[in-house]
This record gives sequence, structure tokens and C-alpha cells, in this order.
Amino acid sequence: MAETKIIAGADELGTPLKDALVSHLRSLNIQVEDLGASSYYSAGAEVGRRVSQSLSSSSPARGLVACGTGVGVAIFANKFPGVFAVTCLTPAEAANARSITNCNVLAVSGKYTSPVTATEILDTWLNTAFKAPCHANDDKPWPQEIESFLDNSLVEMAEIGKDAAVVDTCAVCCLVKNRELNPIDMIPGGSMKILRESPTSAFVRFKAGSVEPAHHHTFGHDLVVMEGRKSVWNLTKEERHDLTVGDYLFTPAGDVHRVKYYEDTEFFIKWDGHWDMFFDEDLQTAKDAIDKELAK
Repeated sequence: MAETKIIAGADELGTPLKDALVSHLRSLNIQVEDLGASSYYSAGAEVGRRVSQSLSSSSPARGLVACGTGVGVAIFANKFPGVFAVTCLTPAEAANARSITNCNVLAVSGKYTSPVTATEILDTWLNTAFKAPCHANDDKPWPQEIESFLDNSLVEMAEIGKDAAVVDTCAVCCLVKNRELNPIDMIPGGSMKILRESPTSAFVRFKAGSVEPAHHHTFGHDLVVMEGRKSVWNLTKEERHDLTVGDYLFTPAGDVHRVKYYEDTEFFIKWDGHWDMFFDEDLQTAKDAIDKELAK
């Protein structure tokens, strides 16, 4: 478990408890990415989405979410494939959730659960393996036929909903599909397709982990995120903007800004004039600055 990353998020009612549990996890030297506070549906959905995306990696992440009851965040986390979020109010429920469902997102109640009890719940959840003896079976090993059932249930649950028709209703997203973007030579991981020049409109894509060093433009620009997640640091105004799908940002002409892409990200961008880019630092300096900022 020590090598597993925990992604944590909460709404305002769940944030104090989430913060206490994040501190506990870090005291155990467990890697935690704390997404902070947002609405309960955004917190649950973002953690669920990130855990779901990690399932194809060699070290899948687990999630920790909190709201007033722990129910809303679990509902929204469960909207994503491969996520099994369970609200647990007792350590026994945490043991059952891990043993029976291989629960990979723990939801807790900021309103009804004390930090002491929540820590016991979290520790139980961390230390209980899938199919381990649990309270639901009087703490005895599961019979072989039940173990086989549990193994098959994971495969069967993952198939639920796959045959449902998916209709993309976003006109902009439909427009960008199958469009070939050209690499941005000056920034590794970036590609762009200019649709119109002066004023300039373009689709831009960056791979997960990409960084745009601090730079500025002659003209202000608007952007709307279509897919993924990124942070923009406006160094001129000393502001940070965390953006995800549907978010909009305007950066005035001349404002120096650097960018970090946490996931494969696509966005639509419009400059007031011709596209240009003037760098104010090199790539390594930008990466070091971002690492220092995210470590705070």
C-alpha cells in the first residue's frame, strides 16, 4: 500500500475531515495528491475520474473523498469506469467494502464522523485486502466458491454499461475529432491546428506532464478547455488558475504566464491578433518552479 498514490478531494463540509486524513496519510509516508475543496459533485467526480484513468497504469491510484454525509461524493465518483466508491461510517464497513467490492475510493462523512473514527476507518481500508476475512463473514476466510464469485464480479461489473450508446453532443468536440494537429516545435508535447489567422483561432493539444515555460504574447487570448486538466500561473498578476473541462480563461496581452498539463489536454484558443510567443525562461527552470509550487 505504501507505493499506492491517494487522490483526495472534498466539499466545504468535508474539507476539515479530509485535511486531517491527508495529514495522517502523509505521516505514514503514503503519497497523496490533495485536490483541495470544491463542490461535492465536482470533488467526487474529479477524484473518480482520476482514479479511473489510473487503472491502466502499473500502480493504480486510490481515492479519498469527503462531504457532509459522504454519500454525494461517492455517487459522483462512481460515475467513472472501474471506480468502486463506498461510504463508510465504521471500520467494519471499510473492511467489508475492501474485502467484498475491492473498493478503491473511500467516502467519509465530515458531519457525522469524528477525526479519530475516520482515521480508524481509513487505516482499516488501507490494510484490508480484496477477499480478506471481514466482519461480513465473521472474520473467517471466504469459502472457495465465494472467492470465485468475487473474482468474477470484478470482471462482470467492469462490463456494465459498455454497450450503452454514447452520443457526443458538443459541436466543438465533434469539430476537432479526426483533425490533424501539427507539433509545436518550441514546446515538447504540444501540437496545434490554426483555423484562422488575425484574429487567430486554433485547437491546441498537450500531452500529460507537458510544461509551457513562462512566456507572453503580443495579444490577449481567450481559451476554453475541451478535455483534460491544466494549471496556469499568471506571474504578472501573481495568480493561479486551475482549469478543467468547460473552464474559460482570458490572459491579457503581455502577461507572463507558465502552464502545467496534468493530463492529455485539448482546448480552443483565440488570440486578438497574430499568434506569437516570447519566452521568459527555459523549460527546466519552469519545471523546477512548478515542482516547488505544487509541493507546497
